[in-house]
Amino acid sequence: MFIFVKRTRMINSVRNTVQAIANKNNYGYISPQDFNLYAQQAQMDLFEDYFYQYNSWINKQNQRVSGTGYADIVKSLVEVIDSFSITKGLIKQGNNMFNLPADYYYINKINYYPNFVDSGFTTAAGVANRLTDSAAQFSTSGVVKIGQIITNTTSTSDYAGFSAFIVSIDSNTQLTLSTNIFPIGGAGGDTYSTYNTTGIVEVERVNQNKIFYLNNSPLTAPTTGFPAYVLGGATSGIVGATTDSAQGQLGNTVTVYPTTISIAGSVITDYVRYPLPPKWTYQTVGGTSGSPEFDSSQADFQDFELPLSDEPGIIAKICQYVGIEIREADVYQFGKQEIVEDNQIQI
Repeated sequence: MFIFVKRTRMINSVRNTVQAIANKNNYGYISPQDFNLYAQQAQMDLFEDYFYQYNSWINKQNQRVSGTGYADIVKSLVEVIDSFSITKGLIKQGNNMFNLPADYYYINKINYYPNFVDSGFTTAAGVANRLTDSAAQFSTSGVVKIGQIITNTTSTSDYAGFSAFIVSIDSNTQLTLSTNIFPIGGAGGDTYSTYNTTGIVEVERVNQNKIFYLNNSPLTAPTTGFPAYVLGGATSGIVGATTDSAQGQLGNTVTVYPTTISIAGSVITDYVRYPLPPKWTYQTVGGTSGSPEFDSSQADFQDFELPLSDEPGIIAKICQYVGIEIREADVYQFGKQEIVEDNQIQI
């Protein structure tokens, strides 16, 4: 039902199918711009439906009416949702206030890393999976060790909050990391913090109306051993920003207690992100009046991020939107009927 396979440009397959359905009786042509809008909405509809399905199948599992093995639908749903899970450090905004990533959909948990090791900033052009700091003493100091976690704490970087483990200490000034967390080819200047991965504490979420009473009692006040956080309002900044260089504009902040938890990079979250907006990119063949031809080599190309098994559902959703656009009931009803039948199969 939820099959992960390597797909070849699923978005082009979806568009070709939708065009074939809509043009069967010369109903109309869907422009690339309209298709991309419909594709984004369809993907979001199906993405959010995974969480409702998960809740429904958990209830069935508790009632012992869910299958096991290949019929374990809950496991399949979890695999899809987990493919959108990310671990990222929260960028500090105030003393003990941190911005949530702009693309967060659901917070799994927030952890506090209490064992700060070192900090610094990159001093050379970014190379994939490398950290270069000419002022560091990685080899001789013995403080930085393999297995520790490093977080990019530069609030203005597109890599803000990205974390990686130290794979090797190459020299006094260079580390190899498990993944790239600094701009490749950049001139340097990104700040970072290093932490031990021992003694990690989960930060408990509490409601806004509860934190006041917790903080005012010596018996219940949060401590570094038992920290807490509250979800806050949107931060100030550039309205409409979509990158993590402006984390928090499109989401919220968290305020962590006690207030001594204020070091950049010490608060890291595991969260489920939104899927990236799909974009069918093209080149116009035959001049300005020619037809668009699919071109996945464009820099802003983005395929669907849902599994291949969701292709029929995406097509059905888009057909509903197309049917409304071209005022054609047959196309709308086709999409609606496909969704109804799919829902009946899942029940």
